[in-house]
Amino acid sequence: MKRYLISMVSIVALVLALALPVSVPAAIPAPRPQSTTSASAERPHKEIRDAISSLHAARNYLQSATQDFGGHRAVALRAIDESLHQLQLCQSYDQ
Repeated sequence: MKRYLISMVSIVALVLALALPVSVPAAIPAPRPQSTTSASAERPHKEIRDAISSLHAARNYLQSATQDFGGHRAVALRAIDESLHQLQLCQSYDQ
């Protein structure tokens, strides 16, 4: 009898533990207010603009460097050019 009671309490506890998360909905996040500034509407995606700026700076540094960086400078310049091209394509699709 004691074993039966313990097993029934265990089963009920297990069922409640598994059913409670399903029956209690998660909190819905509040919507973020839309920014009404014209600067953010004209120039979205600050991270992409920052990346383009950083890539231009890196490209200028590599072009003016006196060393070859173990033969990797030419490959790095080509990779920077391709990255700039892809980021500019990303920006063109958002307009």
